[in-house]
Amino acid sequence: MSAIAARALAWFDRHGRHDLPWQHPRDAYRVWISETMLQQTQVVTAIPYFQRFLAALPDVPTLAAAPLDRVLALWSGLGYYARARNLHATAQACMRDHDGALPSDFTALLALPGIGRSTAGAILALAHGMAYPILDGNVRRLLCRHRGVRGWPGSAATQKVLWKIAVDELPTARIADYTQALMDLGAGVCTPRTPNCTACPLRADCVALREHIVTQLPERRPAKPVPTRDTVVVIACDGSGRVLLQRRPPTGVWAGLWSLPEAPDPATAQAWVARHLRVDVTVMELPAFVHKFSHFRLHVHPLLWRDARARDAVRDNDDLRWQAIDALAELGLPAPIRSLLQGLT
Repeated sequence: MSAIAARALAWFDRHGRHDLPWQHPRDAYRVWISETMLQQTQVVTAIPYFQRFLAALPDVPTLAAAPLDRVLALWSGLGYYARARNLHATAQACMRDHDGALPSDFTALLALPGIGRSTAGAILALAHGMAYPILDGNVRRLLCRHRGVRGWPGSAATQKVLWKIAVDELPTARIADYTQALMDLGAGVCTPRTPNCTACPLRADCVALREHIVTQLPERRPAKPVPTRDTVVVIACDGSGRVLLQRRPPTGVWAGLWSLPEAPDPATAQAWVARHLRVDVTVMELPAFVHKFSHFRLHVHPLLWRDARARDAVRDNDDLRWQAIDALAELGLPAPIRSLLQGLT
């Protein structure tokens, strides 16, 4: 057994997390859902979403049979909605090609939507005890510091180095516990900003600790200017407590979610309203706000029309619908749009 594994497992037995909801039982479906949620989300945030998701969609067949809107509604608030669309697509692929279950073959897992090398490794290691490494954000940080690996971990060259280390350090037994131990060490000890090096079982030969560069590793992504975009959103409310929603295109920001109609500027928004609605009151300009994405900032300028009525040509369809504001939870909406609409009540 490698030096890392022996110490990590000894630490895990005393200090690791043994009662996470996806650990009981630790089957492939539950591991897959949890790992997908945890790709961009902390454990404390993911737990209630996981519990709600599993209560509604407890296995591959129910997920595959669920309408995409239902899946997106359960996901709403977690962000990065491509993850939810990929879950749905993968479940349907499993029903079609894998007898209604996630395959236990690495190559077959890797071919499914949204499952990369680390997620496939986590499913096989945690659910089946198979000797496959993982390299999520916590493990990357831990290995970068322990081995003193330079370079941004997102680059191909640095990832190649880290994957080799991850493979070389795999033990021959207790694969699931070892995998969880690395994730727990990264999440609770070797943290991004205030690592607790005195509590780390790997401190004796940690390169970053020895060279006093713990806070410098992993190296950050080379800085780039953060672009900004502006959009005007149309909030059209009728006299029955409903708001007009429009489905987002299948690609791009908030793809496939229900949201508010958008326009590049107020004049275009007013023209859209004139074509689709009958309004008797003056438009109200609400406070603008900024929503931060990973790669840009969106400046949102809401315009509100009350007591709006649809023109004869506008009826509920696949791309446009009236929805009661107190029933927004039925649909997948972007979190900032949901908050904006809930604020109206």
